[in-house]
Amino acid sequence: MTPAEIHDAPAPAKLNLFLHVTGRRADGYHELETAFQLIDLQDRVHLRRRDDGQITRLNPLPDVPPEQDLTVRAARLLQQRGATGFGVDIGLDKQIPMGGGLGGGSSDAATVLLALNRLWGLDRPQAELAELGLGLGADVPFFIFGRTALARGVGEQLEPIELPQRSFVVIAPPVAVPTASVFGAADLTRNTPPLKIDGSLDERIWQGHNDLQPVVLRRYPAVASALAVLSDAARSAGVNPTHARMSGSGACVFCPAPSHAIADRIAQHVARFEVGAVRVCRGLSRHPLGSRQVG
Repeated sequence: MTPAEIHDAPAPAKLNLFLHVTGRRADGYHELETAFQLIDLQDRVHLRRRDDGQITRLNPLPDVPPEQDLTVRAARLLQQRGATGFGVDIGLDKQIPMGGGLGGGSSDAATVLLALNRLWGLDRPQAELAELGLGLGADVPFFIFGRTALARGVGEQLEPIELPQRSFVVIAPPVAVPTASVFGAADLTRNTPPLKIDGSLDERIWQGHNDLQPVVLRRYPAVASALAVLSDAARSAGVNPTHARMSGSGACVFCPAPSHAIADRIAQHVARFEVGAVRVCRGLSRHPLGSRQVG
């Protein structure tokens, strides 16, 4: 039997270890190349099945109407595709900063699709859920894929990769960056050559960069300040400062560390400068819903 409720379904954040814009399609979407890394910073999704077909958001986000809420949109899409009479009450505990480039909204939507697939007893295959997710956002298929990956296309062409276990220092500056404005910027570089993997994959990834980063740094001094402080903290801890970079379209910046102790040292250095909320996170090689039974 399927459950009637699912509590605390995890929706982890992601980092873009690099992000290259390799072209622009005729439909206006951008061709990308990126490496996605899950981290243990998570939102929590709570679902209670309804028999009346209604889809209700229990604690809506401020200034986000239901028709724009990705969790509601995900539930409605799956309800239509599954032709089910069930509905759901959706609760969400937000920990991932909004407008931070960590994929929180996309991850929430993916977790709703994965968990409702079980809650409603639909048993839809992963590929179908990923297809639905792509209609919600380019990052959603990655969260359904659920493991460290290279991504191409608009983000839907996913290839699993294995990288060393790392901790990450993540700074959330006190600003939110709208993704659409960054991708629409006239000064965005859109012709970065695809990455050539001709040696160590891990080394090549860190030789990449984030094409969106210069655009954001020019427009958001708070992000530039956070990245400068993080780079200096990395250097003082013996970590390559060029590995400190922005995730996605910002505003969050991050730096990898070879151990949790070194990450803590970097975070303590950063905290003295009050450039944003500082977290030390562990990398995840798999989505938490992929390693345990949902429900």
